[in-house]
Amino acid sequence: MPLKAFTMPKWGIEMSEGMIGEWMVKEGKPFARGDVIALIETDKITNEVEAEADGKFVRIVAGEGETHPVGALLAVFGEDEPAAEVDAFIAAFRPADASMAASDTEDMIAEAAAETAVPPEAPTIEDRLAISPAARARAQEARLDPTSISGTGRGGRIMLQDVEQALRPVVAPNLKGPYVMAPHTGAFASPVARRLAVQHNIDLTQLKGTGPRGRICKEDVLAVARSSAAAGKVEVLAMTPMRKAIARRLTAAKQQIPHFYLRRRVRADRLLAARAAAGKRASVNDYLVRAVALALRDVPALNIQVHGNDIHRMPRADISVAVATDKGLLTPVLRGAERLSLDEIARAISDLAARARASKLKQEEIEGGSFSLSNLGPYGVEQFDAIINPPQGAILAVGAARPEPIDDDGAIRIAPVLHVSLSCDHRAIDGADGARFLAVLASYLEQPEQL
Repeated sequence: MPLKAFTMPKWGIEMSEGMIGEWMVKEGKPFARGDVIALIETDKITNEVEAEADGKFVRIVAGEGETHPVGALLAVFGEDEPAAEVDAFIAAFRPADASMAASDTEDMIAEAAAETAVPPEAPTIEDRLAISPAARARAQEARLDPTSISGTGRGGRIMLQDVEQALRPVVAPNLKGPYVMAPHTGAFASPVARRLAVQHNIDLTQLKGTGPRGRICKEDVLAVARSSAAAGKVEVLAMTPMRKAIARRLTAAKQQIPHFYLRRRVRADRLLAARAAAGKRASVNDYLVRAVALALRDVPALNIQVHGNDIHRMPRADISVAVATDKGLLTPVLRGAERLSLDEIARAISDLAARARASKLKQEEIEGGSFSLSNLGPYGVEQFDAIINPPQGAILAVGAARPEPIDDDGAIRIAPVLHVSLSCDHRAIDGADGARFLAVLASYLEQPEQL
């Protein structure tokens, strides 16, 4: 088979880059159609990339942990082509530039047209070919046969950027010779191990490899890096795409959304007693989600999204539940929570949380919520304020229940109390609406038979 490029795919209109989480196949080892060949992390989820046909990688270009833009070359499909041919293919490859200006495109098309004395006949593009309408029109306009193009869209669909790249003239590579990675010359190590050694300033010649035939592998370098960190050296970690997205979104939220905060104490003794009587089938967090859902139903002014100057009042309580993972905070959405029983909520949240920690969530399962709940009580945090997750209008922060004095029908007694904090977007929500929501929420939690 001819050499073909495996490039960084694009999932969703906002995706601009991705990180190679893990290669699931080895260079030179064949794989079958449907096999998972790579895990690619975006700013929200980890995607499993499946092989569209039988084949193998003759060269893996991108290393694990590296971030590359959409359309960048990650690996090369092939059979047993000579290494020089593979090198030439990689050197000649030019990634698609989705941000290319229209004038640049017109200039390149004009140059290509000037080089072609007799334009070829317009090819016949079969209807069954997986190609977008814009790409089909562009290929016909340029008299380009798209069947030889490797698509970067979902399922290998040929996109406009793929056609534009195919129309670009091939530029001869400017080869400058090998890059010497001193002091690692002569060390028998994998490419990933070499890159990590440079990043952590580790001399590979001093390491003993645990891989086949004594090869220094990724884990050997990481073990030294971890021991160096434990010895007091600063460990520098690059932000993952998810961490970058969290930083970007929350910075924008604090800068652009006028937050105000409402705080309240809620007695929790009856809630904890009701949960114990029910055999603890549901967690305290499940009770909180149920109470929030009913409170949003009763006070719809908080069940909203804010889009520019428009307030979208949502028809159902789609609650984003914060889940801590080893890669960052995810907020899977529980749809129509006001229509679910407590047991149904418990099962649904358990499933969402498990798949969030295993990076198995789908894109649509983390988008479109109308309200967020962040509960740090299980970590012993007593109270805190949360940042609104745009375009939502509010988020509820809940701490751990702790014993405090309360007024119980004129008598002072000690009972567990929850501290809750409601963060609201003042552009769309007034203080009175937020106060009403907290009052209704407290009523449900302090009278758990309503749940």
